[in-house]
Amino acid sequence: MKVSVLQENLAKGVSIVGRAVPTRPTMQVLGNILLETEEGRLKLAATNLEMGITAWIGAKIEEDGAITIPARTFIDLVNQLSPERVDLTLDVRNQMLKVHCGATNSNIKGIDANEFPLIPQAGEDPGIAVPGSVLREMISQTVFSAASDDNRPILTGVYTKISGDTLVMAAADGYRLSVRTTPLEVGTPRPIELIIPARTLTELGRTISDEDEEVLISIPQGRNQVIFYLKNVDVASTLLDGKFPDYNTIIPRSFSTSTVAYTADLLRACKRADIFARDANNNAKVIVTPADNPSAPGIVRLSATSLERGDADAIVDATVNGDSQEISFNVRYLIDVLSVIREEQVVLQSNGPTAPGVVRPVGRDDFTHVIMPMSVGR
Repeated sequence: MKVSVLQENLAKGVSIVGRAVPTRPTMQVLGNILLETEEGRLKLAATNLEMGITAWIGAKIEEDGAITIPARTFIDLVNQLSPERVDLTLDVRNQMLKVHCGATNSNIKGIDANEFPLIPQAGEDPGIAVPGSVLREMISQTVFSAASDDNRPILTGVYTKISGDTLVMAAADGYRLSVRTTPLEVGTPRPIELIIPARTLTELGRTISDEDEEVLISIPQGRNQVIFYLKNVDVASTLLDGKFPDYNTIIPRSFSTSTVAYTADLLRACKRADIFARDANNNAKVIVTPADNPSAPGIVRLSATSLERGDADAIVDATVNGDSQEISFNVRYLIDVLSVIREEQVVLQSNGPTAPGVVRPVGRDDFTHVIMPMSVGR
């Protein structure tokens, strides 16, 4: 193999595929990145056997070939090279990759490419098209609600359903739930239900760029896998087995109080309360008070207390329809959801201190977030 690429392109490529390299590989080759010439481009790939990422970058190919290189070593080296042409030459006899860039010459010992696991490729399914910016936003508004531990493995995934011309993504960890929907230009004749690992979608969301006007979602039949096709990147993943809970049963349909506030103001108030709530399991009181008269605004007050460090009250003007409320929430959960809402205003709906609260962006009905209240002793 003899290949020339631009350092900038190579650095971007290894950064993308490096996200699939496991921290503690069970096999030595899994800690490597595959470099392979393919149809006039350089292919880079990495996998942890559950998720695989493949990227292609433009290159000048003088000789075809393939090798796997230790990921950490190669990424660190590429990032330190000067921004000019990088020449990669493989010595097949000893599986040594020679890296030349400007005044830098390095040799990296690799492993034969034949030992690298196969990364899933597409079947005959043409895929379902979703605008890249929409899919990226759907991911950001759901993955943070997925469970981070394996006590209930199914909750570490994001439930994904394609039914007719609608795509739904939902994630829950037992304390909160995020549901996001979007219409599709071309749907499916039969409903498709998947549970995609949240980690896969997190990495996919980071990979989708403004250049990816469209992402194709392919579900090869009988393989328990999903593949996402971007402009120059493929992300493949195994699916989680099991049945996702019926989340629709926990979404309240009516409310005694609805409170509209500016998203940025409420987010800042939550962050101030969080400074003291950290010492109390992130517990903050959300106190909603309607206006005394029609000409005055209502208020939302966030109150948090630390026995060691003090307390804080943060007050935000709001439009309150309904009764006064005092509810304890995990303020970190409020920060998480407010951080992924782009609309200027947000509505907080509730039915009292023991009922779940609902957060939605004002003017949109495609995103719903449910937060369970905290009990005093939690």
